[in-house]
Amino acid sequence: GVLFIAMRYVAGQDVRALIDREGKLPVARTVEIVAQVASALDTAHASGLVHRDVKPANMLLASVSDGSTADHVYLSDFGLSKQSLSSPSLTRTGQFLGTLDYMSPEQISGRVVDGKTDLYALGCTAFEMLTGQPPFRREANLAVMWAQVSAEPPSVRRWRPELSPAVDDVIGAALAKSPEDRQSTCTEFA
Repeated sequence: GVLFIAMRYVAGQDVRALIDREGKLPVARTVEIVAQVASALDTAHASGLVHRDVKPANMLLASVSDGSTADHVYLSDFGLSKQSLSSPSLTRTGQFLGTLDYMSPEQISGRVVDGKTDLYALGCTAFEMLTGQPPFRREANLAVMWAQVSAEPPSVRRWRPELSPAVDDVIGAALAKSPEDRQSTCTEFA
């Protein structure tokens, strides 16, 4: 009579460790990881669930790619997930659920969350995989929150000038402050 989540043991590392070790990831590997996570998120969203804590540390890599073998990515830690149309993301006054570097403006504002919340976090994660740092890196938590709510997304090309300008357009849409201005699904973003 108690709800629980059972998950297989995944030997390998998470994307956080990969970024910490390698810094900026190759575009193809980033797209491969994002596409798998996007598919998992869209499946959860189709069931009415929102993850609310999408970040590199919750993306488990079953094997480290040797360049010829693709990673198999598991999206983990659905412990903060909730029904998409339930109450806002605050559990008690002033207490947030999620990780600030990937938290959407609607989570910070305490508004109702849906799949677009996870899309925003996936956009933040993709930005970090491509540049080696989250898009709204600041010294203080309050400054990160302010940036998530009101600052324009920085250009990926500032750190990766060799990439197409289209990368900034795609990631910029995923990081739109209004959920309605983001892509329709995580797979569309990927």
